Amino acid sequence: MTQTGPVTRLAAGLAALTLVLTGCGGGDDPTIATPPSAAASPSASPRPTAAASVSASPVVPSPAPLAWEACGGSGFECSTLTVPLVDEDPSQGTVDLALTRKRVSSPSRRIGSLVINPGGPGASAVGYLQAAFSQVPAAVRARFDLVAFDPRGVGRTSPVRCGTTAELDDYFAIDPSPDDPAELRELEQGNEDLVAGCRQRSGEILPHVSTADAARDLDKVRAALGDDRLTYLGYSYGTSLGAAYLDRFPTRVRAMVLDGGIDPTLTWDRLLQGQSSGFDRALEAFLAHCERTRCAYRQAVSGDLGAAYDRLAAEVERAPLSGDATRDVGPAELSLGVGAGLYSRADGWPAIADALTAAENGDGSVLLALNDSYLDRTEDGYQNVSEANIAVNCLDRPWPRETAPYLALAERVREDAPRFGPAIALSGMACAEWPVPPVGTPHPVTAPGAPPVLVIGTTGDPATPYAWSVALADQLESGVLLTYRGDGHTVYRDGAPACVRAPVDEYLLTAVAPSPRTC
Repeated sequence: MTQTGPVTRLAAGLAALTLVLTGCGGGDDPTIATPPSAAASPSASPRPTAAASVSASPVVPSPAPLAWEACGGSGFECSTLTVPLVDEDPSQGTVDLALTRKRVSSPSRRIGSLVINPGGPGASAVGYLQAAFSQVPAAVRARFDLVAFDPRGVGRTSPVRCGTTAELDDYFAIDPSPDDPAELRELEQGNEDLVAGCRQRSGEILPHVSTADAARDLDKVRAALGDDRLTYLGYSYGTSLGAAYLDRFPTRVRAMVLDGGIDPTLTWDRLLQGQSSGFDRALEAFLAHCERTRCAYRQAVSGDLGAAYDRLAAEVERAPLSGDATRDVGPAELSLGVGAGLYSRADGWPAIADALTAAENGDGSVLLALNDSYLDRTEDGYQNVSEANIAVNCLDRPWPRETAPYLALAERVREDAPRFGPAIALSGMACAEWPVPPVGTPHPVTAPGAPPVLVIGTTGDPATPYAWSVALADQLESGVLLTYRGDGHTVYRDGAPACVRAPVDEYLLTAVAPSPRTC
């Protein structure tokens, strides 16, 4: 299940509930307009308690240009685009997509719009772009309007909500890798309660937040921006959105960069198994780097670092650490906090070293801060990143409806990925309870007729393993693979190695793809 990385807020990521996502912005503005006739529809019941606005008749999207207003500072503008809740049946109402735009810095040289998605699913693209637009290389900002929209169910666009802050605190504190029947039942009950909350609060939008829905909306955004063809930059789960667009609209693409690719053929078990291995390997890479560089954690403990980490995990299992005035740090917070840091070698690895060092001294506050960054929890509560993540993932592919397959997968991955694997394998269990049937099926995406599509894979990516980028590029008839030998989740941004940044910049500017390469 896919989410994004919180440490630097620069990249998007794929993750299970135990893993990491970009939490950027969000809001609770009701943005579904539903005619009364839809209230009796099975897909619209039960009605959400986070009330959606109701109109007497469905609003037809206007062909007029988008109306933009200043927002968010730094020269950003915001707008909304009204789209049908169900393309095939406009009588079911509409959704207002939240958009933001940063105008081109060299208007006389403008090429068009670059639509950016940071991943998730669940990360607010609007919040991400407003916070991190300067990470787009200057050469690209000079020639494109930078645009982002929150997909339905996310951030400012009819956000999926499943619980109060206290309820979500309790849910995220459950041991994600139960060791006995009582702990397993606690996890099962937690998922049941969470899913019941999703249905109660957001039942109206739940059937309509799939990646396929988002891809259709993306094409409507392209048209509303006045671009004949789409120029797109997607990170991690954003590559799934890009692939879904290619699957449906291959000839409407000008240029597309997919950084941290996800294999569209992944079944639920291959998805979770790949991440299990990816995060365990990334932790091993961090520990080896810590050993070589004498990082803070190396100086805080004696003996083998892997053994020290395992010892700390066992101690936290027995007796949670103090986190803040109201919350402790147990197995869930340790796993999530460390997993968050593995997304970024530059910023995340030092944060892990500091967090583990503090934990060795009985202080769990740094781990809790990483955990909260991952979950996008502030003193005001949670953004809806994780709730939207569950909702989208449960729709995008079939999931087992019983607990046994998840337990069997946990045992299989334990051999290769003992530290993260069992928790990741069990993270999909919420989908066993999901009230809406899946609408997606894993399948190859070939995109016949599409122009060259640039796929970037990082060999040490924990959340979207390199093999997934290879598979995506191979499936696409016009796929071109750029391999980066390094660690961390995704790579293309301002400050990236020139061997990555320069060819990607040139491709976006000219729509001429580089040859496949490794650097």
